[in-house]
Amino acid sequence: MANVKLAVIYYSSTGTNYQLAQWASDGAKETGAEVKVLKVPELAPESAIAGNPAWKAHVDATKDVPTVTLVDLEWADAIIFSVPTRFGNIPAQMKQFLDTTGGLWFQGKLANKVVSAMSSTSNLHGGHEATILALYTTMYHWGAIVAAPGYTDPVTFAAGGNPYGTSVTVGQDGKMTEDVQAAVKHQAKRTVTVAGWVKQGSGA
Repeated sequence: MANVKLAVIYYSSTGTNYQLAQWASDGAKETGAEVKVLKVPELAPESAIAGNPAWKAHVDATKDVPTVTLVDLEWADAIIFSVPTRFGNIPAQMKQFLDTTGGLWFQGKLANKVVSAMSSTSNLHGGHEATILALYTTMYHWGAIVAAPGYTDPVTFAAGGNPYGTSVTVGQDGKMTEDVQAAVKHQAKRTVTVAGWVKQGSGA
């Protein structure tokens, strides 16, 4: 799978989805994939960020992480998205970026990308699955191929059992409740593997 190019695209306010993105990158690299970890642009005002110490600290800590561009989407054979939930939906920052992809979609340049997604929320029934499924709706319009983890490995159960994509609950202390590292790495490896099959089959 050394010829598979993976973009891990995330939005994170206090660091959870950045950590998930890092684990996904680690898992993909173990398969030999070429990986880029990329953040979407922040839309929140500086005053809102400054008013939350954890948010401000994370923004400062990740200032050198590259911001995703449409060129990155063209480059990638596979894409893993990682987002927190916002009322059972994806955050505005990710939606705004996806809304800029119309030109690539119109040209057919997003078709057959292999995609997968992860999410986080602050309570057990706070929209884990709904957020991932909402994101996949855009992917279906792209003509992308969704590589959900399903129950292809027992680590899914240990991580909470979400077949649509790894998801995690974050407590009031800011720490993850479930142990999802192995599930994230499995999901990344599966995504890269499927992308390899697609790429080999297309002769690209």
